[in-house]
Amino acid sequence: MTVALDDSWRAWLHENIERGCSHETMVAAMVGDGFDPEAAATAVRTMLSGELPTESAYRYDPWPVADGRVVQAYDREVYALLRLERPQVILFDNVLSSAECDEVIALSEGKLQPSTVVDPDTGQPAIVAHRSSANTSFRISETPLIDRLDRRLSALMNWPLENGEGLQILRYGVGEEFRSHFDYFPPDQPGHTTQITVGGQRTATLIVYLNDVAAGGETVFADAGVTVSPRRGQAVYFRYFNARGQLDPATKHAGAPVLSGEKWIMTKWMRRYRFP
Repeated sequence: MTVALDDSWRAWLHENIERGCSHETMVAAMVGDGFDPEAAATAVRTMLSGELPTESAYRYDPWPVADGRVVQAYDREVYALLRLERPQVILFDNVLSSAECDEVIALSEGKLQPSTVVDPDTGQPAIVAHRSSANTSFRISETPLIDRLDRRLSALMNWPLENGEGLQILRYGVGEEFRSHFDYFPPDQPGHTTQITVGGQRTATLIVYLNDVAAGGETVFADAGVTVSPRRGQAVYFRYFNARGQLDPATKHAGAPVLSGEKWIMTKWMRRYRFP
């Protein structure tokens, strides 16, 4: 069941989500004000997850990242090498130093586990054939190094630190890949409800390349005709959630198979609301 919300109800939902009110509390309040229970639950879920990307053409609004060639990102100057308007993609250089890349890899090597995805039906982590890699993650500001990087990447993405997921580190060996996928949670898949009830929908991604890959391992935006080759210290940013709550299907992307050597990346995902 769908329900049309007026601006006052949208504002009410937005305010209460930012305050940290639970999904259940907001639904109960709406039902108490006369909403059908199913319609209220759908309205809250839609506010958290965003609209289906097929419902209307995605509207590109101004992105939050600073304009210009040089961006001051907390403690470091970062350089914008390329900006693509549709979809919104930026290639950055000098995001991490070589020494920082090595430190992150060293911190992660002993913690790696097989990578998972969110099962679209159950919402639980699942190991799947189309994502073959190993990964680990860090809590926000878990160590002095991670704290510095969390603050730098949040400043670069111009999004609140508290809205970010913890840094995820991934290693791909020869033949390993991540086939075409969205980073946001498609709202038509029931398993994603559990992911968006805390923090809401993902809004943007930053992939930082921690090493030079001998061959393969590119990040491929097939619909946009854009391929980014991994280079140590560089990063690719892309945004897929606009101010209207729409999701941009043109940000579907893939991590191409590694053909020689290995690939290490660090991923930062941002949410619409505070993420615990």
